[in-house]
Formats: sequence, structure tokens, C-alpha cells
Amino acid sequence: MADASRLIYVIDDDESVRTVVERYLLREGFLVESFATGEDAQRAMGERMPDMLILDIMLPGIGGYDLCQWVRSRSDIPIIMVSARDEEVDRILGLELGSDDYLSKPFSPRELVARVRTVFRRLRVVQPMGAQTQEQPHVHVCANLSLRDEERRIVCGEQDLVLTTKEFELLAYLIKHRNRAFTREQLLTQVWGYEYIGDERAIDDLVKRLRKKLGQGNSEAEILTVWGYGYKLEG
Repeated sequence: MADASRLIYVIDDDESVRTVVERYLLREGFLVESFATGEDAQRAMGERMPDMLILDIMLPGIGGYDLCQWVRSRSDIPIIMVSARDEEVDRILGLELGSDDYLSKPFSPRELVARVRTVFRRLRVVQPMGAQTQEQPHVHVCANLSLRDEERRIVCGEQDLVLTTKEFELLAYLIKHRNRAFTREQLLTQVWGYEYIGDERAIDDLVKRLRKKLGQGNSEAEILTVWGYGYKLEG
């Protein structure tokens, strides 16, 4: 999907923030709709789900955390949370609830746009050029998990796993490097695609969520803790 057709909802009760963010995103070719409250955004999402949310935590009425949970129960669209609160616990909670990134105010609009593009670039499925071929796409396998890169799918047995962007990135990386241990720092760099400034527990939260989903899907592969080091996928 071209960037020009990507719809982003900006949800922030600060009109000046909404105006600046919208201006920069429009300049980059995105479609943008802005909302001052979670209730207004929720009603809009009932009509049309966007391709991404840029979501402030401190909202009147329905707060950013509650809205994030509401969205995650219905969709795996990328969510970038922003907040004037630069507390570690806020970043961790946002990631634990299913957001894909976290920016503290004040932030650079250019940095926000760069992160938006990074998320969409990771989501983009590159279609093969030329005539269709009968050749099967490459599949990475670990026990009864299979990663189908070209389709951006991870299948457990015969069922697709429903994953957020970061959950997919982490599990896909572990499947490709099954039975190999990685430090939390290595996984943070790989999953976020840039130097992540934050607590390494963000990876612990992703792993916890993935373990739950793998268990629900009856996965024969499991993410093991390598004590004092990090994690590996074994199966």
C-alpha cells in the first residue's frame, strides 16, 4: 500500500500538537484525521479503522491506555503512543498493552515521521515482480510454527497467529534464528530497527505476550529464558 493511501488518526487533546503532527504527516503524503478525545476517535474507528494511531496517553474521558486496549481487542494496527510523562513505567505499560512505539513530549515531528515510516516499511509486503510463478515462497519452520515472510504470516499448526507489529517482528526473528540465544539488547535493536532508548523490560513484556499466544495456539515451540543472558526459541 502506498503511503499516500495510508490513513493515520492523531488523537491528542492539545490542539497545537494535533496541528503540527497533522501538518508534517500531510506534507509526507499521508491521509490524516485528528481527534481531541478518545470518544470521538472511538466513534470514527467504528466506521473506519485507520492504518495507524498516534495516541496521546493523557486524554479526557477515555484515556490513551484504555483506548489502546480497546483497539487491540479489535485490530493489530500499529499504535505509536505519545505523552508528556517521561516515566519508565509509562513506556513499559504502553508497550505491554500493545503499542508499537512510545515518544515523550516534546518530540521532534521529523522523528515522529521517521518512526511512522519505519513501522509502515516493516509492514509492507513486497510483491514479486514479473509473471507469477509456481515456486513456493520460502517458509521458516520451528516445530509446528511456520513463518511465511512474503505473506507476513506466522502459522501455528493450521491457524494464523494474531500478532501486533512488534510481536510479529520478535517472533519472526526468533523463528529465523531458532535455537540461538540473544540478549535483550540485541532483540531490542532488531525489533525496533533503531537504537531504543528505554528499559530492556520492553522485550520481557513482548515475550510474555507471545508466550500466552503461543500457549493458546498449542505451539510445540517455546520461548525459553536463558538466565543472565536473554531468550531463545526452541522447538
